[in-house]
Amino acid sequence: MVVGIAGVIAALVLNTFVLDDFDAYGEVPIPGSGDVRLPQGDVTVSFHTAITGQPTSGFPVPQISVSIKPPEGVADPVVIESIGGTTTVNSDTHVRVWTARIAEGGTYHVTTDGDVNGYISPRLAFGHGSNHGWLLWLFGGLAAAGAVLLIPSVLWSIRAAKRARPLEPDEVAPVDTPQAKAPGDQGLRLEQLRTLAGLRDSGALSDEEFQAEKRRILDNRG
Repeated sequence: MVVGIAGVIAALVLNTFVLDDFDAYGEVPIPGSGDVRLPQGDVTVSFHTAITGQPTSGFPVPQISVSIKPPEGVADPVVIESIGGTTTVNSDTHVRVWTARIAEGGTYHVTTDGDVNGYISPRLAFGHGSNHGWLLWLFGGLAAAGAVLLIPSVLWSIRAAKRARPLEPDEVAPVDTPQAKAPGDQGLRLEQLRTLAGLRDSGALSDEEFQAEKRRILDNRG
């Protein structure tokens, strides 16, 4: 589980700051125009600029517009608003603002405009996200599997802790210690001797029988 969580964090950092090709297909200044060769499929369109210092709150994206003209005979791209998170590396900042669905790969003419006063070298970047998004699923699956296995492991540990363990040798009292003897043995023998003496005095036991019984009781002291 620890490996999975660490992997998810590492994959997020790498995909965001290292493996994200937000400008893979080129850039167009704002305002301005230019040709960009785009592949078929979804293309990310990001606002790209430089900043001084770190933004203290959410990065403000200006009002901008884009027109993407396809090659002759190709359908117009479908541009969908898709605001993403802001990524800043060494004062270089970009944030995804649109996703363009390109029907057919080719060279597209892009025209941009917007209120970008106060921004340093503003431009629209065309690219794609990281191709290593599967790493998030891999390490996420490891973390989930670890969490599932953690539950029976904790239950087993609790049961093992409650299980009776054998006494250590130093925890066992020796047989000949006073704790191992019945506390009433001596009093019981004295009572038996008094009973024998009473039987002898009453004539129920002869002296020989009395001595024999007395010897038997005293020999059983242990």
